[in-house]
Amino acid sequence: MKEYNPDAIRNIALIGHGGSGKTSISELLLFTAGEINRIGKIEEGNTTSDFNSNEIERQISIGASPLHLEWNNTKINILDTPGFPDFIGQVISSLKVADLAVSVIKSAEGVEVGTELTWESVRKNHVPAAVIINKVDNEHSKFFDTIQLAKNRLSPDITVVSFPAKEGLSFTSVVDLAKMKLVTYGDAGSKKITESNIPDELKTQAEKLREELIEKVAESDEELMNKFFEEGTLSEEELVTGLKKAILKGGLIPAFAYSATKGVGSNTLLDFAVNYFPAPNERTSIEANMKDNGNKVEIKCNPNGEPVLFIFKSLSEQHVGELSIFKVYSGTLSPGMDLVNTHKEKIERMGQIFVLNGRNRKEITKISAGDIGAVVKLKDSHTGDTLCSKNFTVVVPRIDYPEPVIRFAVKPKAKGDEDKISAALHTAHEEEPSLISKYDPEIAQTIVSGQGELQLNLAIKLLKDRYGVEVDLTEPRIPYRETIRGKCEDSEYKHKKQSGGRGQYGHVHLSVEPLPRGTGYEFVDAVVGGVVPGRFIPAVEKGLKDIMSKGILTGSKVVDIRVTIFDGTYHSVDSDEVSFKIAGSQAFKKGFLEAKPIILEPIYDITVKIPEEYMGDVMGDISSRRGKIQGMDSESPFQIIKAKVPLAELHKYSTQLRSLTSGRGMFSMTFSHYEEVPKDVESKIIEEYQKHKEEETE
Repeated sequence: MKEYNPDAIRNIALIGHGGSGKTSISELLLFTAGEINRIGKIEEGNTTSDFNSNEIERQISIGASPLHLEWNNTKINILDTPGFPDFIGQVISSLKVADLAVSVIKSAEGVEVGTELTWESVRKNHVPAAVIINKVDNEHSKFFDTIQLAKNRLSPDITVVSFPAKEGLSFTSVVDLAKMKLVTYGDAGSKKITESNIPDELKTQAEKLREELIEKVAESDEELMNKFFEEGTLSEEELVTGLKKAILKGGLIPAFAYSATKGVGSNTLLDFAVNYFPAPNERTSIEANMKDNGNKVEIKCNPNGEPVLFIFKSLSEQHVGELSIFKVYSGTLSPGMDLVNTHKEKIERMGQIFVLNGRNRKEITKISAGDIGAVVKLKDSHTGDTLCSKNFTVVVPRIDYPEPVIRFAVKPKAKGDEDKISAALHTAHEEEPSLISKYDPEIAQTIVSGQGELQLNLAIKLLKDRYGVEVDLTEPRIPYRETIRGKCEDSEYKHKKQSGGRGQYGHVHLSVEPLPRGTGYEFVDAVVGGVVPGRFIPAVEKGLKDIMSKGILTGSKVVDIRVTIFDGTYHSVDSDEVSFKIAGSQAFKKGFLEAKPIILEPIYDITVKIPEEYMGDVMGDISSRRGKIQGMDSESPFQIIKAKVPLAELHKYSTQLRSLTSGRGMFSMTFSHYEEVPKDVESKIIEEYQKHKEEETE
């Protein structure tokens, strides 16, 4: 396969709401460019990018699929990303390496929740963008209404560069405003197109829209703006260079009319991509940090520079092993090269290098700066790692994934599967980094968390299908805390045991008092006169720590408490560490129960972003979850609600929020503080704990 210089490469990510047609568009583009010889269909499960069994079964994209084609001697890398919000991590990974994002919007439905969610990532990552208005062949198509909606909801910089001659069922032609030609497409799969002059009835509209395009180009450059004001237009050459610059700066977002099912619009899009979309060497240089001193350094997209690559996705295949998909930021790579993984400080030897079209791999001997490829069987390198030359050790910033919004506990169906489960969940995380699993010793459960129930259910299915381990997802225990409000001046306990031979004897007096929230625990030795010998004091404290870690009311950690040992007695023969450890723990338990014990629960800050029409329902739901509204804000067209809600009330909240808002609500959560549990809730927690204890002992 031939090599491409950075200026002959385009890296685009297709993003947008689920079902908007991203996979069908990818399929049509591959077919138009001759990369595949038949157009696959999602319903038939034979598209290039949706190739794994879960994607075929559910008819949705689950992972970002790297694809490539050649058009007019230019290599176009396409990342077909999922639209379902559970897999937003795949979109974020793709936007890290794409040089332009193409948001696909349905012409009849307009801007949907997935459009807004993924557009947020485009904005955050400052990626140049374009828009495809797809399904213009739908009988309810509203091309210009959808353009206006996109301008209002996404960006006022969206500018039409191709529009339908007729929309609806008779959509076969687009007016290309860059060429000022009517482009008519033959039947889908025929690859037939004809270019002709714009018909008279469309001329006025075409000239008006071209004028808007020229004006938008002029706005993004002061020199062009002056020329435009002087002469009222721009030359063809000025328009071409100005258009490229405006798209690169983000001041112009080109919008295309398209139909993936009828095969209309792909040549227009591909021509435009080659002529006007930014090449990787035209984007701002990547900023990284030197490994040795942390200083910032710019990595220029230069095939002759020191090799630097960044792994943005991992795929694990049963018969191949892990496939690391990367973008080359600098230099030229070939198999057999030794590179440094600057995150792990390990040397990796590059194996076979491939370019991908879904599951189809094509081996190549070299890959240069700006391009996207894959390598198999790296030993210690995964998503988010930087590999580079020993002469230029840099760290490319990792991908910033959103915080999890849903969590479950993983319960093995068979004993002894814990290690297998841990390894399998680790692999699942490598493939989907927004899926996180960790063992929480405080609640003695493995917690898996992510962006939605579907994502977690698919991870569990992966455990069964690939690793043969079955687990259930259950509601996680809540890491409550126990403390006291009152004080117990004297809690006494005498541990005395005589059973022939040497006995056991330990006797202590403790005082127990509360400390300010967040202080932790304090132990004071106030024994005078050696009534409890110094050598037994550490054993008393050990007994306290043991019982405090296990808890008394609910099996939760005891916090914010001061315990003072001030008196006791001992026996010269029968006293030992074990006796004083038991005496200490039992005296503490007694004193704790006398000192007005309370349960504390974790409270989380949540930020909910919803369209205004759902405000009442969502606020009512937050109140029903014992939530306290902290404030409200607006971010057109959304309302932002900030609230504090107990973690115990947030299980499956993301699912409920989607249900309340027709999928348009989003939220994030972060730990805030611990707070006293209301009395009615406290009694339920204690009751449940006792019941759980009884079940375990049966």
